[in-house]
Amino acid sequence: MKNIYRILSALLLGVLLTSTTGCNFLDAEPDDLITEEMVFNDIVKTNGWLANLYSYLPDPYMGWNQTYALNTLADDVQIPLEWSGFGWWAASAMSGNWSATSGYDLWGSVYKAVRASYIFQEKVKPLGAEQTAEDVAYMRLQARFLVAYYYAELLEFYGAFPLVTQYYDINSTYEELMQERTPFEECVEWLDTELLDLAAQLPVEIKNISEDYGRATKGMALAVRAHVHMLAASPLFNGNRLYAGVTNNDGTPLFPQTYDAAKWERAADAVRDLLDLAETGVYSLYKEYNEDGTLDPFRSYMNIHFATGDKNPELIFINNNSDYGQADQNMAPHGYGDGNGAYGATQNLVDAFFTRNGLPIDEDPDYLEDGYSTEDIYYPNTTWARADLKETKGLITVAGTPNMYCNREPRFYVSILWHGCYSNQTEGPVDFLYGGANGGPTYDSPQCGYLMRKRQHPQSTEIGTQNHPYRHGIIFRLGEFYLSYAEALNEAYGQERHDEVLEYLNAIRERAGIPAYEGSYTQAQMREMIRRERRIELLDEGKRYTDMRRWMISKDVFSEPIMGMNTKATDNDSFFFTRREFMTRSFEDRNYLWPIRQTYIDNNPNLVQNYGF
Repeated sequence: MKNIYRILSALLLGVLLTSTTGCNFLDAEPDDLITEEMVFNDIVKTNGWLANLYSYLPDPYMGWNQTYALNTLADDVQIPLEWSGFGWWAASAMSGNWSATSGYDLWGSVYKAVRASYIFQEKVKPLGAEQTAEDVAYMRLQARFLVAYYYAELLEFYGAFPLVTQYYDINSTYEELMQERTPFEECVEWLDTELLDLAAQLPVEIKNISEDYGRATKGMALAVRAHVHMLAASPLFNGNRLYAGVTNNDGTPLFPQTYDAAKWERAADAVRDLLDLAETGVYSLYKEYNEDGTLDPFRSYMNIHFATGDKNPELIFINNNSDYGQADQNMAPHGYGDGNGAYGATQNLVDAFFTRNGLPIDEDPDYLEDGYSTEDIYYPNTTWARADLKETKGLITVAGTPNMYCNREPRFYVSILWHGCYSNQTEGPVDFLYGGANGGPTYDSPQCGYLMRKRQHPQSTEIGTQNHPYRHGIIFRLGEFYLSYAEALNEAYGQERHDEVLEYLNAIRERAGIPAYEGSYTQAQMREMIRRERRIELLDEGKRYTDMRRWMISKDVFSEPIMGMNTKATDNDSFFFTRREFMTRSFEDRNYLWPIRQTYIDNNPNLVQNYGF
């Protein structure tokens, strides 16, 4: 009977469960030795089951088959195409090798987690003084929240999905198990209702930071809800005619075909609910100050990802079990410590950073593209010290630095390693030349001439060591929702709420240490300002890829090549600092949504595939 139930579950959800419990921490023991009754009569095993539900959260450092594939699928990050042979499916996807039989199976992962959550909600019970009725109530709320979050992930990458809202046991009928996809807007409404109810019941703050940080809170529920409404309002899902033909077998459309401007108002209201909570003192932008009281934009931006727990008021939703050590290795120059030095930035990203004056490089008359600086450049109001071996505070670039890297905004220096700059991982300037200490010909080298520095801890893989200090993997932080609020207000109201849009946009720029926007801008101008700010502020946090898709700009972005420096140069005189084309990414209309695995389509006759697959 157990095997029959497994097969039916697989037909419904596309998931052949690894055990009747659906719980990885029990897989080491045979099914006939561990039963659900034994699990839920044991406090340790019960808590282990709940912990396992959290294990399906994305790892913002090394998740979804290597260094958060969402970063590498956008235009900010380039990894070696050769890494596809080592499990990096995104390296294959860059070249168009993505089908209903390849890529990451998020669909299957989510439904495993959902089924395990419904079992937990049904079976968990009080077990005396150490697991009271109050404890159990919060445990159930956590399991419910995780279902809502995992469903929001399906919405983000697949659109409409089968909305399974209960646990089906071995007495379930074939019709109950063979569910079709629920229309997109019904999924949104269910998530909205569920997340609002959860927000009303979940605690505002975690009492025991040392043991329970990362568990579900009111702010987490409101953040996921705001994210869902931002998705629903965006061009990808708001009247996108590309999906007119995606219907269930009875002809029911799965995606809305009429643009609804009111969805942007609803998105703005949803983000506002989160900001209202934040402004009660629960969350605020992370900032560090100098002894004289001035803001230090370098340390403020850098340490968003390193300050943990109650020391970081910006964090809303984190994964406290990220593989940051492996991510550090991918970012650190090869040849030192355990670095393999190939997780790199693109020239496209480098050119997107603002100048010190807060302007795009093509709009700032002070920006110099060619030549080298003739003097050291210092910035006031910072103790940041990563520009030379002496770790001189406030020194940003040394004499002889290519002018294109001088006088750029603070976030640039926190985020990017370029050929010739100082790194904590080397005994001198990094050498990305062909044949250099940290360059080619090995493919474990910066493909576009840059490595990503952001989120790599300053003490990680220091010279000759393999040290990786702990840090949280951030899923949602407040800064993202400042920008989401600005975007939703601009799309919903335009000039009518112009000043409020600039207020939240400028709050991010202030923390970044660049001048605020002043004056009057059109709705279209503000749209581009917001989008550029999101790209820079949230770079390498898994957001750019989703933003490109929901704005439906990916096809246009990837019509232009990924650019880099001339990494074939063997010395500086052979023009390393010269732009060259690295590759042209493959992106088609069908790639805006992910394909459901073909085996799931084949197993369930009521399940229809996404457009183009």
